Amino acid sequence: MKERKTMKNTRYSLRALARLLAYPDASWRAELPALLDVLDEEQAVPVARRTELRALAAELLRLDPFEVEARYVDTFDRGRATSLHLFEHVHGDSRDRGPAMIDLVQTYEKAGLFLGPEELPDHLCVVLEFASTQPPQLARAFLAEMAHILNAIFSALLKRESPYAAVLAAVLELAGQKAQAVPFAADEAMDEAWAEPQAFDGCSTRGQSRPGEPQPIHIVRQSPAARAAA
Repeated sequence: MKERKTMKNTRYSLRALARLLAYPDASWRAELPALLDVLDEEQAVPVARRTELRALAAELLRLDPFEVEARYVDTFDRGRATSLHLFEHVHGDSRDRGPAMIDLVQTYEKAGLFLGPEELPDHLCVVLEFASTQPPQLARAFLAEMAHILNAIFSALLKRESPYAAVLAAVLELAGQKAQAVPFAADEAMDEAWAEPQAFDGCSTRGQSRPGEPQPIHIVRQSPAARAAA
């Protein structure tokens, strides 16, 4: 009789990956060695991927802390393609995002997970924390539902040559999925993202030209009657 293969426990690996994607402040840097040890002990993440994660940690510890923090903000907080807020990739700024957030919060609360006021339910770190509280099979299925989003973020990080791509790849592998490059919506250039709608003609109004063009000054002479009234 063939022995049935049991699914590996991923609880601590998911929590470690969630922490690896957190803001890299001083306490985060102090935790890095322990996070890597947890991944090695649980052995849910493939060896090759753990090697990449150790390389990521080594690079982040080698760099100046201010540079590490600046890189994190530049990578995850400027542009939608690499945003860790998953609903950014599905709903953007549409009205559908609000109801989707409520549904996700209710899913968490039914499982006994209650978020703090500063936490958003669609942030990948929160998603991974929730998955870590579920049995391995349910956690795997839950993450597999969002594999297309995770692969899009993974692909955007690859294009930027960001070592954080290894973390997304590890998450995909824990979901039973293959980390692979897929098409993704590229971010707009910053100047285009902040451009005024064409309907306003670049903020042009009567007496004011487009930004960057000479601004004419119009002198209107008062009539004698107006001067007398003043």
